[in-house]
Amino acid sequence: MLMKLDRRRFRALRVFFDPGRLRALTRRSEVGLSLAGAVVGIASGLAVTGMSFVSNELHQLVFGIADSERLSSSVIDDKLLLLTAPVIGGMLLGLLLFILAKRRKKPMVDPIEANALHGGRLSLTDSIIVAVQNLISNGFGASVGLEAGYTQLAAGLASKLGLKLQLRRSDLRVLVGCGAAGAIAAAFNAPLTGAFYAFELIIGTYTIVSLTPVVVSALVSTLIARLLTHGDFTIDIGGFGAVVPADYIPALLLGVVSAGVGILIMQGVAFVEELARKSAIAPPFRPALGGIIVGLLAMISPQVLSAGHGALHLNLSRDVAIPALIGLFLLKSLASAISIGSGFRGGLFFASLFMGALLGKLFAYCGPYFADATLTPVIYAVVGMSSLAVAVIGGPLTMTFLALEITGDFPITALVLAAVITSSLVVRSTFGYSFATWRFHLRGESIRSAHDVGWIRNLTVEKLMRADVKTARAGISLEEFKKAFPIGSTQRVILVEESDKYAGLVLVPEIYANPTDAQDEGKTLADFIHYRNDFLQPQMNARQAAAIFDKSESEALAVVNNLIERKVIGQLSESYTLRRYSEELDRRRREVSGEI
Repeated sequence: MLMKLDRRRFRALRVFFDPGRLRALTRRSEVGLSLAGAVVGIASGLAVTGMSFVSNELHQLVFGIADSERLSSSVIDDKLLLLTAPVIGGMLLGLLLFILAKRRKKPMVDPIEANALHGGRLSLTDSIIVAVQNLISNGFGASVGLEAGYTQLAAGLASKLGLKLQLRRSDLRVLVGCGAAGAIAAAFNAPLTGAFYAFELIIGTYTIVSLTPVVVSALVSTLIARLLTHGDFTIDIGGFGAVVPADYIPALLLGVVSAGVGILIMQGVAFVEELARKSAIAPPFRPALGGIIVGLLAMISPQVLSAGHGALHLNLSRDVAIPALIGLFLLKSLASAISIGSGFRGGLFFASLFMGALLGKLFAYCGPYFADATLTPVIYAVVGMSSLAVAVIGGPLTMTFLALEITGDFPITALVLAAVITSSLVVRSTFGYSFATWRFHLRGESIRSAHDVGWIRNLTVEKLMRADVKTARAGISLEEFKKAFPIGSTQRVILVEESDKYAGLVLVPEIYANPTDAQDEGKTLADFIHYRNDFLQPQMNARQAAAIFDKSESEALAVVNNLIERKVIGQLSESYTLRRYSEELDRRRREVSGEI
């Protein structure tokens, strides 16, 4: 009897977890997608907790610090250790880069690029490799945070689940956002921050459809991280009275200063990367050389090591002299630029928070005197932290909610929002990029956000064109042409040379319009050729094709294989291109509005 009952339960579980049923549930209802988001949240919480544990163990093993200590706030007297540890990490990373260069030729895709260009498709293997590289970099003291590894691994797991469930493009993008939301939420114990990180930076837009799964993932991931660890990233701002209108003036000014500093930091990282790229040093050797510089900087102050969690709290909780703040800010910014520019894997998320806090304190000590302002240096540190982070990372609401969740003070959050919006506006108006999109720009990609532009790149001329085209030799006479193409047989004929090279396009009705006049005037077929230098290529997208149609004022154009051979492979009409383009635009609009 018990065996029969167990069999029934097993069958019920097997029916419930049947891949086909799960796929149908996820594709057909928001509830299913929300359940998938919860699964992603669990995976994200476990991934973040696991990576944090490995990083802390590496810090204890390599630098000999206590279990309760943070690397950047530890007192390390062994100067040789401070110098050699980043070098050893760079050597290990260089060895891994050498192996990967031999075995993996495709560039690794991050969550922003995956959602912008590839419809959420992300390699889990590549994500694991990035996480390992990030752990090596951070674990041996390079001045990078783990947030890049957190989001990469969590998004990779989410994308893998979505592909297994065969989700639609829009749903897969949302699930990748769920992974990133869970990662940031678990890292900072801040579910709202994680959710808006996904909306602003990974998905690129906010919709009612994406709200529930993303928030569920962030909440579940936060709960998992709280159950497994006791870490809590909070800041005690102390007593300060009340925020008055006069306090907004220095906050806005700090936002402008943070924007300028953020732009300098991003350009500094790009300068180091370009310097390394132009040098004769092979990529596998660059991290070790960068490790030497980071080690020398760490000998001056160990606070430049790793992400800077400990150093942030250390400098917030005590009064620091202005020269020491300036020196530490310069050291940290240089260490971060050298680390990323030389090939260490990681991001500037927490480094920008740390440097922003230092900048805020400096502003409080050195800024102009505002008679009616009531804020303390710690509050300026929180404002500067969020302002500089939004200048580098982007996401105004993300950084605003981060300030709310780490301080628990709503009036301060309103002040942060004003500074953050100012910083974001200045960066977008003068520079136009965040750190991630700036690096895409340097690679030649025109990505400004995670907003889905991959569909337009997939809507290519090759997919839209007709391959069954009418062609004729350019050297035939008018009489031969008329015999081959009677009136009414076709609208257009593409002419090719003896070498099959594209020569132009002829409109058949134009030839038959005044046949007698044409013969009397001695006209040849060459007199009716149009668009000799106007044609399309198969790799062009619909938007580029539409621009060429508009420029040439043609209703249809030939498609050639390339600019050298110019061999005709098809034909495309303007009306069909615009119709397909409009259909896809309408589909994306309906996805954003939640209609589908």
